[in-house]
Amino acid sequence: MFEALQERLAGVFRRLSGRGVLRPEDVDAAVREVRLALLEADVHVQVVRDFIARVREAAVGREVWKSLTPAQQVVQVVYEELVRLLGGEHRELVPAPRPPTVVLLCGLHGTGKTTQAAKLALYLRKRGRRPLLVAADLQRPAAVRQLQVVGERAGVPVFAPALTDPAEVARSAVDHARSAGYDFVLVDTAGRVHVDDDLLQELRRVRDAAAAHYVLLVVDAMTGQEAVRVAQRFHEALTIDGVVLTKLDGDARGGAALSVVAAVGRPVMFVGTGEKLEALEPFHPDRMASRILGMGDVLTLVERAREAVDAQRAAELERKLRRAEFTLEDFREQLRQVRRMGPLESLLELIPGVAALRGRRPEADEQERELKRMEAILDSMTPEERRDPSILNASRKRRIARGSGTTVQDVNRLLKQFEEAKRMMRELERMGRRGKRPLWPPV
Repeated sequence: MFEALQERLAGVFRRLSGRGVLRPEDVDAAVREVRLALLEADVHVQVVRDFIARVREAAVGREVWKSLTPAQQVVQVVYEELVRLLGGEHRELVPAPRPPTVVLLCGLHGTGKTTQAAKLALYLRKRGRRPLLVAADLQRPAAVRQLQVVGERAGVPVFAPALTDPAEVARSAVDHARSAGYDFVLVDTAGRVHVDDDLLQELRRVRDAAAAHYVLLVVDAMTGQEAVRVAQRFHEALTIDGVVLTKLDGDARGGAALSVVAAVGRPVMFVGTGEKLEALEPFHPDRMASRILGMGDVLTLVERAREAVDAQRAAELERKLRRAEFTLEDFREQLRQVRRMGPLESLLELIPGVAALRGRRPEADEQERELKRMEAILDSMTPEERRDPSILNASRKRRIARGSGTTVQDVNRLLKQFEEAKRMMRELERMGRRGKRPLWPPV
Protein backbone atom coordinates (compact mmCIF):
# COMPACT_ATOMS: atom_id res chain seq x y z
CA MET A 1 0.00 0.00 0.00
CA PHE A 2 2.75 2.49 0.91
CA GLU A 3 4.85 1.82 -2.20
CA ALA A 4 4.45 5.31 -3.73
CA LEU A 5 5.05 7.01 -0.38
CA GLN A 6 8.15 4.87 0.19
CA GLU A 7 9.58 5.85 -3.19
CA ARG A 8 8.97 9.57 -2.68
CA LEU A 9 10.52 9.58 0.79
CA ALA A 10 13.46 7.50 -0.44
CA GLY A 11 14.09 10.17 -3.09
CA VAL A 12 14.12 12.88 -0.41
CA PHE A 13 16.69 11.00 1.66
CA ARG A 14 18.87 10.21 -1.38
CA ARG A 15 19.16 13.89 -2.23
CA LEU A 16 20.37 14.59 1.31
CA SER A 17 22.87 11.73 1.33
CA GLY A 18 25.66 13.79 -0.26
CA ARG A 19 25.49 16.60 2.29
CA GLY A 20 28.24 16.90 4.90
CA VAL A 21 26.17 18.93 7.37
CA LEU A 22 22.45 19.54 7.80
CA ARG A 23 21.70 23.16 6.86
CA PRO A 24 18.36 24.98 7.40
CA GLU A 25 17.80 25.17 3.63
CA ASP A 26 18.30 21.39 3.40
CA VAL A 27 15.64 20.91 6.05
CA ASP A 28 13.24 23.24 4.20
CA ALA A 29 13.75 21.38 0.92
CA ALA A 30 13.30 18.00 2.56
CA VAL A 31 10.19 19.14 4.43
CA ARG A 32 8.60 20.41 1.18
CA GLU A 33 9.20 17.02 -0.45
CA VAL A 34 7.84 15.14 2.56
CA ARG A 35 4.72 17.36 2.48
CA LEU A 36 4.13 16.56 -1.21
CA ALA A 37 4.71 12.85 -0.57
CA LEU A 38 2.11 12.79 2.21
CA LEU A 39 -0.46 14.78 0.21
CA GLU A 40 0.00 12.45 -2.76
CA ALA A 41 -0.54 9.53 -0.37
CA ASP A 42 -3.99 11.04 0.37
CA VAL A 43 -3.19 12.03 3.95
CA HIS A 44 -5.62 14.60 5.37
CA VAL A 45 -4.31 18.13 4.75
CA GLN A 46 -4.60 19.24 8.39
CA VAL A 47 -2.75 16.12 9.52
CA VAL A 48 0.01 16.94 7.00
CA ARG A 49 0.31 20.53 8.29
CA ASP A 50 0.69 19.42 11.91
CA PHE A 51 3.10 16.65 10.97
CA ILE A 52 5.34 18.93 8.89
CA ALA A 53 5.42 21.58 11.60
CA ARG A 54 6.65 19.03 14.13
CA VAL A 55 9.23 17.60 11.71
CA ARG A 56 10.65 21.06 10.90
CA GLU A 57 10.83 22.02 14.57
CA ALA A 58 12.53 18.76 15.54
CA ALA A 59 14.98 18.78 12.62
CA VAL A 60 16.08 22.41 12.99
CA GLY A 61 16.35 22.29 16.75
CA ARG A 62 18.16 18.97 16.93
CA GLU A 63 21.81 18.75 17.85
CA VAL A 64 23.90 17.50 14.94
CA TRP A 65 25.16 13.99 15.69
CA LYS A 66 28.61 13.34 14.33
CA SER A 67 27.78 9.68 13.81
CA LEU A 68 24.85 10.44 11.49
CA THR A 69 24.70 11.88 7.99
CA PRO A 70 22.11 14.60 7.19
CA ALA A 71 19.96 12.00 5.44
CA GLN A 72 20.06 9.75 8.49
CA GLN A 73 19.16 12.64 10.79
CA VAL A 74 16.10 13.52 8.70
CA VAL A 75 15.09 9.86 8.52
CA GLN A 76 15.33 9.67 12.32
CA VAL A 77 13.17 12.78 12.76
CA VAL A 78 10.56 11.63 10.22
CA TYR A 79 10.51 8.15 11.77
CA GLU A 80 9.89 9.52 15.28
CA GLU A 81 7.09 11.78 14.06
CA LEU A 82 5.53 8.99 12.01
CA VAL A 83 5.44 6.77 15.10
CA ARG A 84 3.78 9.59 17.00
CA LEU A 85 1.31 10.21 14.16
CA LEU A 86 0.36 6.52 14.06
CA GLY A 87 -0.48 6.38 17.75
CA GLY A 88 2.85 6.13 19.54
CA GLU A 89 2.55 2.64 20.96
CA HIS A 90 0.80 -0.65 20.38
CA ARG A 91 -2.57 -1.12 22.12
CA GLU A 92 -3.87 -4.56 23.07
CA LEU A 93 -7.37 -5.78 23.82
CA VAL A 94 -7.07 -6.01 27.60
CA PRO A 95 -9.53 -8.57 29.07
CA ALA A 96 -12.18 -7.16 31.40
CA PRO A 97 -11.79 -7.92 35.12
CA ARG A 98 -15.05 -9.85 34.97
CA PRO A 99 -15.48 -11.88 31.75
CA PRO A 100 -16.72 -11.85 29.12
CA THR A 101 -14.98 -8.93 27.42
CA VAL A 102 -17.46 -7.50 24.90
CA VAL A 103 -16.10 -6.10 21.63
CA LEU A 104 -18.51 -4.29 19.29
CA LEU A 105 -17.45 -4.02 15.63
CA CYS A 106 -19.09 -1.24 13.63
CA GLY A 107 -18.61 0.41 10.26
CA LEU A 108 -20.12 1.01 6.84
CA HIS A 109 -21.19 -1.57 4.27
CA GLY A 110 -18.31 -3.14 2.37
CA THR A 111 -15.59 -2.52 4.94
CA GLY A 112 -15.44 -6.21 5.85
CA LYS A 113 -16.88 -6.17 9.40
CA THR A 114 -18.10 -9.76 9.28
CA THR A 115 -14.82 -11.14 7.96
CA GLN A 116 -12.80 -9.04 10.42
CA ALA A 117 -14.95 -10.35 13.28
CA ALA A 118 -14.02 -13.92 12.30
CA LYS A 119 -10.35 -12.94 11.87
CA LEU A 120 -10.30 -11.38 15.32
CA ALA A 121 -12.01 -14.46 16.78
CA LEU A 122 -9.36 -16.71 15.24
CA TYR A 123 -6.61 -14.38 16.49
CA LEU A 124 -7.97 -14.64 20.04
CA ARG A 125 -8.53 -18.39 19.84
CA LYS A 126 -4.92 -18.96 18.81
CA ARG A 127 -3.88 -17.08 21.94
CA GLY A 128 -5.80 -19.34 24.28
CA ARG A 129 -9.03 -17.35 24.51
CA ARG A 130 -12.60 -18.64 24.13
CA PRO A 131 -14.35 -16.14 21.84
CA LEU A 132 -18.01 -16.15 20.83
CA LEU A 133 -19.21 -14.50 17.61
CA VAL A 134 -22.58 -12.74 17.73
CA ALA A 135 -24.74 -12.17 14.65
CA ALA A 136 -26.34 -8.79 15.38
CA ASP A 137 -26.51 -7.66 11.75
CA LEU A 138 -30.18 -8.27 11.02
CA GLN A 139 -30.38 -5.78 8.13
CA ARG A 140 -28.24 -7.22 5.38
CA PRO A 141 -29.61 -10.37 3.68
CA ALA A 142 -27.59 -13.49 4.52
CA ALA A 143 -25.38 -11.59 6.97
CA VAL A 144 -26.12 -14.12 9.71
CA ARG A 145 -25.33 -17.02 7.40
CA GLN A 146 -22.08 -15.37 6.29
CA LEU A 147 -20.96 -15.03 9.90
CA GLN A 148 -21.82 -18.67 10.54
CA VAL A 149 -19.73 -19.76 7.54
CA VAL A 150 -16.63 -17.74 8.47
CA GLY A 151 -17.10 -18.66 12.13
CA GLU A 152 -17.04 -22.34 11.22
CA ARG A 153 -13.84 -21.79 9.22
CA ALA A 154 -12.29 -20.04 12.23
CA GLY A 155 -13.42 -22.79 14.59
CA VAL A 156 -15.43 -20.33 16.68
CA PRO A 157 -19.14 -20.75 17.65
CA VAL A 158 -21.69 -18.21 16.44
CA PHE A 159 -24.61 -17.01 18.58
CA ALA A 160 -27.56 -16.38 16.25
CA PRO A 161 -30.95 -16.65 18.04
CA ALA A 162 -34.26 -16.18 16.24
CA LEU A 163 -34.72 -12.59 17.41
CA THR A 164 -35.56 -9.44 15.44
CA ASP A 165 -34.02 -6.80 17.71
CA PRO A 166 -30.18 -6.55 17.45
CA ALA A 167 -29.97 -5.03 20.96
CA GLU A 168 -31.80 -8.04 22.39
CA VAL A 169 -29.49 -10.36 20.44
CA ALA A 170 -26.47 -8.65 21.99
CA ARG A 171 -27.92 -8.79 25.51
CA SER A 172 -28.79 -12.48 25.17
CA ALA A 173 -25.34 -13.23 23.76
CA VAL A 174 -23.57 -11.75 26.77
CA ASP A 175 -25.77 -13.73 29.16
CA HIS A 176 -25.09 -16.91 27.19
CA ALA A 177 -21.34 -16.25 27.10
CA ARG A 178 -21.22 -15.65 30.85
CA SER A 179 -23.04 -18.89 31.63
CA ALA A 180 -21.11 -20.95 29.03
CA GLY A 181 -17.65 -19.72 30.02
CA TYR A 182 -16.70 -17.64 26.95
CA ASP A 183 -14.22 -14.89 27.77
CA PHE A 184 -14.65 -12.70 24.64
CA VAL A 185 -17.87 -11.72 22.86
CA LEU A 186 -17.42 -10.25 19.36
CA VAL A 187 -20.57 -8.52 18.12
CA ASP A 188 -20.98 -8.13 14.35
CA THR A 189 -23.35 -5.21 13.71
CA ALA A 190 -25.26 -3.80 10.75
CA GLY A 191 -23.80 -1.17 8.44
CA ARG A 192 -25.09 1.34 5.92
CA VAL A 193 -23.84 2.78 2.65
CA HIS A 194 -23.55 6.14 4.45
CA VAL A 195 -23.47 7.15 8.09
CA ASP A 196 -27.03 8.10 9.10
CA ASP A 197 -28.91 8.74 12.35
CA ASP A 198 -30.84 5.46 12.22
CA LEU A 199 -27.61 3.46 12.02
CA LEU A 200 -25.96 5.36 14.87
CA GLN A 201 -29.05 5.07 17.07
CA GLU A 202 -29.20 1.31 16.53
CA LEU A 203 -25.50 0.94 17.30
CA ARG A 204 -25.88 2.92 20.53
CA ARG A 205 -28.69 0.62 21.60
CA VAL A 206 -26.59 -2.48 20.85
CA ARG A 207 -23.56 -1.01 22.64
CA ASP A 208 -25.59 -0.21 25.76
CA ALA A 209 -27.46 -3.54 25.77
CA ALA A 210 -24.19 -5.49 25.59
CA ALA A 211 -22.31 -3.09 27.93
CA ALA A 212 -19.45 -3.19 25.40
CA HIS A 213 -15.94 -2.79 26.76
CA TYR A 214 -14.52 -1.94 23.32
CA VAL A 215 -16.09 -0.31 20.27
CA LEU A 216 -13.88 -0.98 17.24
CA LEU A 217 -14.50 0.87 13.99
CA VAL A 218 -13.73 -1.17 10.87
CA VAL A 219 -12.35 1.16 8.17
CA ASP A 220 -11.52 0.30 4.57
CA ALA A 221 -8.03 1.67 3.83
CA MET A 222 -9.06 2.12 0.19
CA THR A 223 -11.50 4.93 1.10
CA GLY A 224 -8.75 7.50 1.68
CA GLN A 225 -9.98 10.91 2.88
CA GLU A 226 -13.53 9.60 3.37
CA ALA A 227 -12.21 7.32 6.13
CA VAL A 228 -11.45 10.38 8.27
CA ARG A 229 -14.98 11.79 7.98
CA VAL A 230 -16.52 8.37 8.71
CA ALA A 231 -14.29 7.85 11.73
CA GLN A 232 -15.18 11.27 13.12
CA ARG A 233 -18.95 10.63 12.78
CA PHE A 234 -18.76 7.24 14.47
CA HIS A 235 -16.52 8.59 17.23
CA GLU A 236 -18.86 11.49 17.99
CA ALA A 237 -21.82 9.11 18.24
CA LEU A 238 -20.28 6.05 19.92
CA THR A 239 -16.90 7.08 21.39
CA ILE A 240 -14.87 4.41 19.58
CA ASP A 241 -11.93 2.82 21.37
CA GLY A 242 -9.89 1.75 18.36
CA VAL A 243 -9.77 1.15 14.63
CA VAL A 244 -9.44 -2.00 12.55
CA LEU A 245 -7.94 -1.04 9.20
CA THR A 246 -8.77 -3.48 6.37
CA LYS A 247 -7.29 -4.06 2.91
CA LEU A 248 -3.83 -2.88 3.89
CA ASP A 249 -2.55 -5.21 1.15
CA GLY A 250 -4.41 -3.24 -1.53
CA ASP A 251 -3.13 -0.57 -3.88
CA ALA A 252 -4.52 2.43 -2.01
CA ARG A 253 -2.11 5.23 -1.23
CA GLY A 254 -2.17 4.72 2.56
CA GLY A 255 -3.57 8.08 3.60
CA ALA A 256 -6.30 6.54 5.76
CA ALA A 257 -3.78 4.77 7.98
CA LEU A 258 -1.89 8.02 8.55
CA SER A 259 -4.98 10.20 9.04
CA VAL A 260 -7.52 8.30 11.13
CA VAL A 261 -5.47 8.21 14.33
CA ALA A 262 -4.76 11.94 14.25
CA ALA A 263 -8.36 12.77 13.34
CA VAL A 264 -10.11 10.90 16.18
CA GLY A 265 -7.32 10.43 18.71
CA ARG A 266 -7.88 6.68 18.86
CA PRO A 267 -5.33 4.01 17.91
CA VAL A 268 -5.36 1.56 15.04
CA MET A 269 -5.41 -1.75 16.93
CA PHE A 270 -5.49 -4.30 14.10
CA VAL A 271 -4.86 -4.34 10.35
CA GLY A 272 -6.17 -6.77 7.77
CA THR A 273 -3.37 -7.79 5.41
CA GLY A 274 -5.12 -10.28 3.13
CA GLU A 275 -8.24 -12.29 2.43
CA LYS A 276 -7.38 -15.34 4.55
CA LEU A 277 -8.70 -15.52 8.10
CA GLU A 278 -5.13 -15.65 9.38
CA ALA A 279 -4.35 -12.32 7.68
CA LEU A 280 -4.92 -10.09 10.71
CA GLU A 281 -2.03 -8.41 12.53
CA PRO A 282 -1.90 -6.31 15.67
CA PHE A 283 -0.89 -2.78 14.71
CA HIS A 284 2.49 -1.54 15.92
CA PRO A 285 3.12 2.15 15.06
CA ASP A 286 6.91 1.80 15.23
CA ARG A 287 6.90 -1.21 12.89
CA MET A 288 4.55 0.49 10.42
CA ALA A 289 6.75 3.59 10.40
CA SER A 290 9.73 1.37 9.59
CA ARG A 291 7.84 -0.16 6.67
CA ILE A 292 6.80 3.24 5.33
CA LEU A 293 10.43 4.40 5.39
CA GLY A 294 11.59 1.20 3.66
CA MET A 295 13.47 0.01 6.76
CA GLY A 296 11.65 -3.32 6.97
CA ASP A 297 9.96 -4.94 9.94
CA VAL A 298 12.06 -7.77 11.30
CA LEU A 299 9.97 -8.29 14.44
CA THR A 300 6.80 -8.96 12.46
CA LEU A 301 8.75 -11.28 10.15
CA VAL A 302 10.02 -13.24 13.17
CA GLU A 303 6.52 -13.44 14.64
CA ARG A 304 5.09 -14.76 11.37
CA ALA A 305 7.86 -17.34 11.16
CA ARG A 306 7.23 -18.41 14.75
CA GLU A 307 3.54 -18.97 14.00
CA ALA A 308 4.18 -20.79 10.72
CA VAL A 309 7.05 -23.04 11.82
CA ASP A 310 6.40 -26.10 13.93
CA ALA A 311 9.10 -26.27 16.63
CA GLN A 312 9.16 -30.07 16.66
CA ARG A 313 9.53 -30.26 12.89
CA ALA A 314 12.24 -27.61 12.99
CA ALA A 315 14.20 -29.71 15.51
CA GLU A 316 13.75 -32.79 13.32
CA LEU A 317 14.98 -30.84 10.28
CA GLU A 318 18.06 -29.71 12.20
CA ARG A 319 18.80 -33.33 13.10
CA LYS A 320 18.47 -34.35 9.44
CA LEU A 321 20.77 -31.56 8.33
CA ARG A 322 23.42 -32.68 10.79
CA ARG A 323 23.17 -36.23 9.44
CA ALA A 324 22.95 -35.14 5.77
CA GLU A 325 19.48 -36.72 5.50
CA PHE A 326 17.67 -33.70 4.02
CA THR A 327 15.22 -34.92 1.36
CA LEU A 328 12.75 -33.46 -1.11
CA GLU A 329 10.05 -34.32 1.44
CA ASP A 330 11.71 -31.91 3.87
CA PHE A 331 12.20 -29.40 1.04
CA ARG A 332 8.46 -29.48 0.35
CA GLU A 333 7.64 -28.98 4.04
CA GLN A 334 9.96 -25.96 4.22
CA LEU A 335 8.32 -24.50 1.12
CA ARG A 336 4.87 -24.92 2.68
CA GLN A 337 5.99 -23.21 5.88
CA VAL A 338 7.22 -20.23 3.87
CA ARG A 339 3.90 -20.09 2.03
CA ARG A 340 2.01 -20.15 5.35
CA MET A 341 3.78 -16.95 6.38
CA GLY A 342 1.84 -14.99 3.77
CA PRO A 343 2.24 -13.62 0.24
CA LEU A 344 5.85 -13.29 -0.85
CA GLU A 345 5.48 -9.57 -1.58
CA SER A 346 4.41 -8.88 2.02
CA LEU A 347 7.35 -10.92 3.34
CA LEU A 348 9.85 -9.06 1.16
CA GLU A 349 8.59 -5.71 2.44
CA LEU A 350 9.44 -6.81 5.99
CA ILE A 351 13.13 -7.37 5.16
CA PRO A 352 15.29 -4.27 5.75
CA GLY A 353 16.70 -2.82 2.54
CA VAL A 354 14.49 -4.77 0.13
CA ALA A 355 12.21 -1.77 -0.54
CA ALA A 356 15.24 0.11 -1.88
CA LEU A 357 15.77 -2.65 -4.46
CA ARG A 358 12.34 -2.21 -6.01
CA GLY A 359 12.77 -2.34 -9.76
CA ARG A 360 16.07 -4.23 -9.48
CA ARG A 361 14.67 -7.48 -8.12
CA PRO A 362 12.33 -10.02 -9.76
CA GLU A 363 8.67 -9.12 -9.54
CA ALA A 364 6.92 -10.68 -6.57
CA ASP A 365 4.19 -12.10 -8.84
CA GLU A 366 6.78 -14.06 -10.83
CA GLN A 367 8.44 -15.26 -7.63
CA GLU A 368 5.05 -16.34 -6.31
CA ARG A 369 4.36 -18.27 -9.51
CA GLU A 370 7.76 -19.95 -9.24
CA LEU A 371 7.00 -21.11 -5.69
CA LYS A 372 3.67 -22.52 -6.87
CA ARG A 373 5.42 -24.37 -9.72
CA MET A 374 7.91 -25.85 -7.29
CA GLU A 375 5.15 -26.97 -4.94
CA ALA A 376 3.17 -28.51 -7.82
CA ILE A 377 6.23 -30.46 -8.99
CA LEU A 378 6.92 -31.77 -5.50
CA ASP A 379 3.26 -32.73 -5.03
CA SER A 380 3.35 -34.69 -8.31
CA MET A 381 6.16 -36.91 -7.03
CA THR A 382 5.53 -40.10 -5.10
CA PRO A 383 6.71 -40.26 -1.46
CA GLU A 384 9.43 -42.68 -2.61
CA GLU A 385 10.68 -40.19 -5.23
CA ARG A 386 10.76 -37.35 -2.71
CA ARG A 387 12.74 -39.50 -0.29
CA ASP A 388 15.20 -40.69 -2.94
CA PRO A 389 15.40 -38.34 -5.99
CA SER A 390 18.19 -40.49 -7.47
CA ILE A 391 15.51 -42.83 -8.88
CA LEU A 392 14.08 -40.04 -11.04
CA ASN A 393 14.77 -41.20 -14.58
CA ALA A 394 13.55 -39.57 -17.80
CA SER A 395 10.21 -41.44 -17.75
CA ARG A 396 9.43 -40.41 -14.18
CA LYS A 397 10.36 -36.79 -14.88
CA ARG A 398 7.98 -36.68 -17.88
CA ARG A 399 5.19 -38.07 -15.69
CA ILE A 400 5.88 -35.48 -12.97
CA ALA A 401 5.94 -32.66 -15.53
CA ARG A 402 2.57 -33.74 -16.96
CA GLY A 403 1.05 -34.09 -13.50
CA SER A 404 2.21 -30.63 -12.37
CA GLY A 405 1.51 -28.77 -15.61
CA THR A 406 5.18 -27.92 -16.05
CA THR A 407 8.04 -29.07 -18.26
CA VAL A 408 10.87 -31.55 -17.77
CA GLN A 409 13.22 -28.55 -17.75
CA ASP A 410 11.29 -27.14 -14.76
CA VAL A 411 11.65 -30.48 -12.95
CA ASN A 412 15.40 -30.57 -13.66
CA ARG A 413 15.78 -26.98 -12.47
CA LEU A 414 14.04 -27.82 -9.19
CA LEU A 415 16.31 -30.82 -8.64
CA LYS A 416 19.37 -28.66 -9.31
CA GLN A 417 18.15 -26.02 -6.83
CA PHE A 418 17.59 -28.77 -4.27
CA GLU A 419 21.13 -30.11 -4.68
CA GLU A 420 22.56 -26.59 -4.39
CA ALA A 421 20.57 -26.02 -1.21
CA LYS A 422 21.86 -29.30 0.26
CA ARG A 423 25.43 -28.39 -0.65
CA MET A 424 25.13 -24.96 0.96
CA MET A 425 23.62 -26.46 4.12
CA ARG A 426 26.43 -29.00 4.38
CA GLU A 427 28.99 -26.22 4.00
CA LEU A 428 27.35 -24.12 6.71
CA GLU A 429 27.23 -27.17 8.99
CA ARG A 430 30.95 -27.86 8.44
CA MET A 431 31.83 -24.24 9.14
CA GLY A 432 29.77 -24.38 12.32
CA ARG A 433 31.64 -27.47 13.52
CA ARG A 434 34.98 -25.76 12.85
CA GLY A 435 33.86 -22.71 14.81
CA LYS A 436 33.97 -20.42 11.77
CA ARG A 437 31.42 -17.77 11.00
CA PRO A 438 29.56 -18.36 7.72
CA LEU A 439 29.76 -15.74 4.99
CA TRP A 440 25.99 -15.29 5.09
CA PRO A 441 24.17 -13.59 6.59
CA PRO A 442 26.54 -10.60 6.67
CA VAL A 443 27.08 -8.92 10.03
